Amino acid sequence: MVRALGVAVVGFGWMGRVHSRAYARVPHHYPRLGVRPDLVAVAEEVPGRAEEAAAQFGFASATRDWRELAADPRVEAVSITAPNFLHREIGTAMAAAGKHIWIEKPVGLGLADARAVADAVAAAGVQGAVGFNYRNAPAVETARDLIAAGEIGAVTHARVRLFSDYAAHPDSALTWRYERERGGSGVLGDLASHGADLARHLLGDITELTADSAVFVTHRPRPTGAVAGHARATGGAPGPVGNEDYVGCLLRFASGARGVLEACRVSVGEQNAYGFEVHGTKGALFWDFRRMNELGVSRGTAYQDQPVSRVYVGPGDGEFGAFQPGAANAMGYDDLKVVEAYRFLRSIAEGRPYGATLGDAVRSAAVLEAMERSVSSGGWIAVRP
Repeated sequence: MVRALGVAVVGFGWMGRVHSRAYARVPHHYPRLGVRPDLVAVAEEVPGRAEEAAAQFGFASATRDWRELAADPRVEAVSITAPNFLHREIGTAMAAAGKHIWIEKPVGLGLADARAVADAVAAAGVQGAVGFNYRNAPAVETARDLIAAGEIGAVTHARVRLFSDYAAHPDSALTWRYERERGGSGVLGDLASHGADLARHLLGDITELTADSAVFVTHRPRPTGAVAGHARATGGAPGPVGNEDYVGCLLRFASGARGVLEACRVSVGEQNAYGFEVHGTKGALFWDFRRMNELGVSRGTAYQDQPVSRVYVGPGDGEFGAFQPGAANAMGYDDLKVVEAYRFLRSIAEGRPYGATLGDAVRSAAVLEAMERSVSSGGWIAVRP
């Protein structure tokens, strides 16, 4: 027996659309899941956008006030895809109202916000999921299994990189993303949060780090009207950028492994260049998000001159089998969010967490906070969640 579960979305920019599509697709890929998401409400403060969402995606009702969703008995679970500065207020309110929450990273403006939302979820006894979607790639899950099984020996060092050009144009609008008060950190919260999660997911806890950051595009034009995504605002009055474009970081793991994490939002010539390289005493693993369904694998007994094989993930890897029947059939970004939605809904159906949790968000936020403290002090900083 499959029961309908009332879900709502708060914030309907690009990510709100991604969440809505994911809910709609879950029954197609996971027909045996015990619950079926029912899109009952959407909230978006930009005039007309919520009504547009309802018309396009079939939400039963639309509002500009997210508080109406907290009071709506039809709503059992909520996706929070609003800007960072609203995460804490909305997340804690929804949890207190007894709603399960699926919230986008970085969960607020810093570690205190992430902890507050995590504590609210725990106190309410509801389920909480976080948008660390890259860990859901079948190749990433396969890499994690190979590392855990000792297939590349003891991990010695790793590099995680997240380079993008979405903010490279100097006319990119000075939206909340570039303001310290509303966006919090810059590329730290946007991209390095994913990097911290991937590093932990693959290699375990990060214990110490030292970091450097920089702002390369120091001023941007203010938007003259409502904007979405990374729109340009040519001709708007210029204003100062309040958070970093780039961060580079050396990591020490509890296992004794070493790592490098680097992220940049103004990397001209790089579009979603996200990935990792993990080296061990007997082999190595290589993954690039732009070739999401491939994993470079080097293992054996040669050590020197050991070759690297390109492996295509297949139905036995992660959740690949829910989407494609055989290896080398491609999955895409939106599929990772369907996996995320499925794990969130499964958590609700079974009453125990699956996938990335608020605890993972707190640990990622602790790494980011340590990076900021290291930038200020110029030294090594212990990571304390």
